[in-house]
Amino acid sequence: MTKRRLLVAVLALVVMAAAAVLLFQRQAGERLFAQAAARRVADGGLKLDDGLHLVLCGTGSPLPNPARAGPCNVVIAGDQAYVVDIGEGAARNLNLIGFDIPSLDGVLLTHFHSDHIDGLGPLALFYWTQGSASAPLPLIGPQGVETVAEGFNTAYRLDHGYRVAHHGARIVPPSGGGVQAVPFAIAASPVTVLERGGLKVTAFPVDHDPVKPSVGYRFDYKGRSLVITGDTARSASVERAAKGADLLVHDALQPSLVTGLTDALEQAGQANTAKITRDILDYHASPEDAAKSAKAAGVRQLVLTHLVPPIPNAFFYPAFVGDSARYFGGEITVGEDGMVFSLPPGTQDITQDKRL
Repeated sequence: MTKRRLLVAVLALVVMAAAAVLLFQRQAGERLFAQAAARRVADGGLKLDDGLHLVLCGTGSPLPNPARAGPCNVVIAGDQAYVVDIGEGAARNLNLIGFDIPSLDGVLLTHFHSDHIDGLGPLALFYWTQGSASAPLPLIGPQGVETVAEGFNTAYRLDHGYRVAHHGARIVPPSGGGVQAVPFAIAASPVTVLERGGLKVTAFPVDHDPVKPSVGYRFDYKGRSLVITGDTARSASVERAAKGADLLVHDALQPSLVTGLTDALEQAGQANTAKITRDILDYHASPEDAAKSAKAAGVRQLVLTHLVPPIPNAFFYPAFVGDSARYFGGEITVGEDGMVFSLPPGTQDITQDKRL
């Protein structure tokens, strides 16, 4: 009888506690939200020592993946910072990571496929509104970048006026907002895109036919180096540009998994999408191709990104990576949104952190 009374008392307390939660849920929610917001703002964001750093703000592709934004990288060298490509959802990730978007020196585009530029609008908006920028965000890319800039500026022209009218010129200066094209010409040979403050950025052509121009970028800072390929099949140009680099960030498509996806699409009667997944096999590198390029270039670590097909979670990484370790003896990392790689000067260290 005592046990029964105890059980009734416990159940009564549970019911009363649940009732109290429901009764005060709004007040509790408001208080908890305020506390979380205060902690988030006081966190101070991403803090990095002097060196060359890579932040993966998007490791996905045009194929939907709720865990990955579209292609996006941030390269930080001392007090300079550049976004390389800006896919859908990547600007959101930069905020969640705690990166100071107004500190950007510019955006570098590898090519003009939609998934590499469709996050540009939100990024330019954050650059303008969070920092009261009085000039547009520099948009650096090969010939054709002017068309991209013009299109985005036209699309956001009405929004620009609304923001100024609502928030005022002190918060959103009318001279800011949008992007400013900074084109460079590239043909068969690498070109130096910029060189200042100890940082050198070199663009080189890659094989993403029929998408031309398509480039990758090499970043050199204080004796450390990293290379971002953009989208490409295996390319001798990549291997030359990445010679001796510390870190090679290479796009990757696993043909065996994509073939399985194509078969499923065909069986479901989705012929158009199946045609696309079949077409993409010829202008992306496989993980094994990326590993061969990493070995040929003599890099120290390989990071795979722009992952095709969508990878649900880490359980599938061995299937995605395939036989890559047969071709490259260094570390192979399947990139994830929020990963941060740091290359301190005067060392050979490559440290890794996760911010999402």
